[in-house]
Amino acid sequence: MATRPKGYGMSAEIARKIRSKYDEGMEQEARRWIEDLLGEEIVPGADPNTPLGMETFQKVLKNGVLLCRVMNVLRPEKQIKVNDTKIPFKMMENIGKFLDACVEYGLANTDTFATADLFESGNMTQVVNGIFALGRMARKKGFEGPTIGPKESSSNPRNFSDETLKAGQQIIGLQMGSATGANQKGMNFGKSRSITD
Repeated sequence: MATRPKGYGMSAEIARKIRSKYDEGMEQEARRWIEDLLGEEIVPGADPNTPLGMETFQKVLKNGVLLCRVMNVLRPEKQIKVNDTKIPFKMMENIGKFLDACVEYGLANTDTFATADLFESGNMTQVVNGIFALGRMARKKGFEGPTIGPKESSSNPRNFSDETLKAGQQIIGLQMGSATGANQKGMNFGKSRSITD
């Protein structure tokens, strides 16, 4: 497998900014959620109260096996066949299967992450955010197991009668200004143009 050269200039700056946004508190919460779902430690013997760190968390999830197992717990009626090998292509295939299952489950594409974000540690912040989005969607779908993050909001449409809508059209908001008070009458900018014979 080809290795990417280290970034220089703008690409290095972008990589630094992405790394600076990584939140170990969120990583810790995502780790606990995965461990609670699977009923086992993802890093045996590691202190459960100490974050693993971006590199270790990426190495644990890199092969996609744990993520596929999480999805199998959330939707047992549609099991994902997991490739448990060290071949990079199969590892990326696992991540792809997980991401496809997430979209099938109801996650928006913007809530997921790219395979390279996890496999090549391109954007681990987005990976953690994707795990949180999956947890919110599971709660929204009625999953009664462990939860993660805040509850996802649902739509709350407002229905107004025609009478109420017409009454609202008669009110002039303060942002629109008013016909009284200060105006631009008498203001001049620059020298006026004089026409003489």
